Amino acid sequence: MVLNLSPADGTLRRRALRERIFSHPEEKAWLNALLHPLIQQETQRQFQQATSPYVLWVVPLLVENRLYQKANRVLVVDVTPETQLIRTMQRDDVTREHVEHILAAQATREARLAVADDVIDNNGAPDAIASDVARLHASYLKLASQFVSQEKP
Repeated sequence: MVLNLSPADGTLRRRALRERIFSHPEEKAWLNALLHPLIQQETQRQFQQATSPYVLWVVPLLVENRLYQKANRVLVVDVTPETQLIRTMQRDDVTREHVEHILAAQATREARLAVADDVIDNNGAPDAIASDVARLHASYLKLASQFVSQEKP
């Protein structure tokens, strides 16, 4: 069976790809082996070009791939499992069972929180986290300046 994941307009059919890789572990492994080195190269390129005092590295599978070991700090934006289910079902227009299947293949909430240095509670309205973001931004600016001071000869 051939699955067309990129129609004539050149867009990626994310839903079809997601369903395919979660149904075929060997294809998921192949795709990861293909993409991860390219993603790592691009990540390094962007880190080297960054001009801001600090960089937020957004990694969906940070815990699963043990990439937290490469970060100075880990920030987890946390929600309850039920909130995660509801938001994912709404965003992706999929069933509860589908989301549960995907989440079962990922690190648990507890595993993510265990590696976190900082946590933002995102269970409320989007504007409810603004003060947490501002507080962390100030903290990260301070940490970045300390890091730069330590690196200077």
